[in-house]
Amino acid sequence: METIEKIKENECTLKILCCECGTAINPNPSNMCIGCLRTHVDITEGITKQVSLYFCKGCERYLQPPAEWIHCALESRELLSLCLKKLKGLQKVKLIDASFVWTEPHSKRIKLKLTVQDEVIGGAILQQVFIVEYMVNHQMCNDCHRTEAKDYWRASVQVRQKSENKKTFYYLEQLILKHKIHENALGIKPIHEGIDFYYATEAHARKMVDFLNSVLPCRYQHSKKLISHDIHSNIYNYKFTYSVEIIPLSKDSVVCLPKKFAQQCGGISQICLVHRVTSALQLIDPASSQITEINSKLFWRNHFGSICDPKQLVEYIVMDIQPIMDKNRNKFPGQGFISNRHILADTWVVRASDLGIEENFIHARTHLGAILKPGDSVLGYNLKDSNINDENFDKMDINYLPDVILVKKYYDRSVQRRKRMWKLKHLNAEDIVLTTNSNDYNEFLDDLEEDPELRQNVNIFRDKTKIIPVDADDGDPTVPTITLEEMLDDLVIDDVEMNE
Repeated sequence: METIEKIKENECTLKILCCECGTAINPNPSNMCIGCLRTHVDITEGITKQVSLYFCKGCERYLQPPAEWIHCALESRELLSLCLKKLKGLQKVKLIDASFVWTEPHSKRIKLKLTVQDEVIGGAILQQVFIVEYMVNHQMCNDCHRTEAKDYWRASVQVRQKSENKKTFYYLEQLILKHKIHENALGIKPIHEGIDFYYATEAHARKMVDFLNSVLPCRYQHSKKLISHDIHSNIYNYKFTYSVEIIPLSKDSVVCLPKKFAQQCGGISQICLVHRVTSALQLIDPASSQITEINSKLFWRNHFGSICDPKQLVEYIVMDIQPIMDKNRNKFPGQGFISNRHILADTWVVRASDLGIEENFIHARTHLGAILKPGDSVLGYNLKDSNINDENFDKMDINYLPDVILVKKYYDRSVQRRKRMWKLKHLNAEDIVLTTNSNDYNEFLDDLEEDPELRQNVNIFRDKTKIIPVDADDGDPTVPTITLEEMLDDLVIDDVEMNE
């Protein structure tokens, strides 16, 4: 028994001599030590050790052959994948590990430490570690080259709104910022009655047009212009242009519908007030509180314009008001939806400029019965003394036209605007000074404060230039008269930094 155990111990510790240097080694198929085996075989022989990478300084992208440019951060997974694809002969061995070796960022060198395995003489598996050096060379990409040559865009989207009031356009600007549709744009250029977006590909321009059609009633036209033509390869170079026209209406405008179209909309009155402009045009009849929605196709098929704009609003004083009960309303079969948020009422108003001079009471039926009371100021349109040039309006019977259309209750917002502790972002920083001083823009901000549904589609930022007043007695910050949370109780405030 002892002899058998000693023989087994000798077999476990049995070693052989290397056929090259005579070193005692464990038996292997090649009968050579690791050092002698590496002198005879180099498994990294067919792998390139120096490779060139091309980097664009303008857009900070790397070239991925044959013609794609991608963004890669230093020592990122994307850059590692790009470097491994550039190596020739790596497919002949088995890659075990790959990692970056730290280099100076300004050295224009990237080093990779690779570990590979391969089968060598007699079926032995040899593992080897080596360094691959990448030299970063500068090369301008095609997009940057076109930018330098001032031929940088291939497609443009021209957004226009032929309207005096720009509140709908301001709303569209905030929708674009919220959904970040403008990120692919190479350039944004504000012009008269609209704004132009420039894109590198037609697909990005088409995406912008589809977004505009989904958020606002609009229509567009498409055209293309031939820039160059290669007769040998039959390649055409076009520039595409999309002309988008937004509906020329804004909130608080008065429209006159065609008689036949008004009957198709649930028998609504021809004289309507624009209640809201979103993905569809929402109209309300001040005389019955009936609401109807008109999509883009119906609007352009039965085109109608505004007969009164918010710039023509006149201030009135409410002298008396009497709500109208439901049983006293005129109802008929096929009537459209009646708003439950508005109360119909008969009001008697006097123009604010004539108060105390001439007691000329004007009767008006309004949908603002829930918020008006005697002594309040209200803004409205004086249809009786207005010079209206509209084909549908001229066909109406004068006896059935209202003298005054009341639009909204009037508040003195001069103090509240100065205390406003929030602001909006703009597509172009140069437009901030121009828009913030306009009356249309201030009215748009007032509409955001009054309409919770409108605020859901807008990103609002805290204005850090407004300082909360401090009480002199105890030195603790006091709550303002109207806090931001009370004023916008259902609004989620984004604290993202803005460009001042």
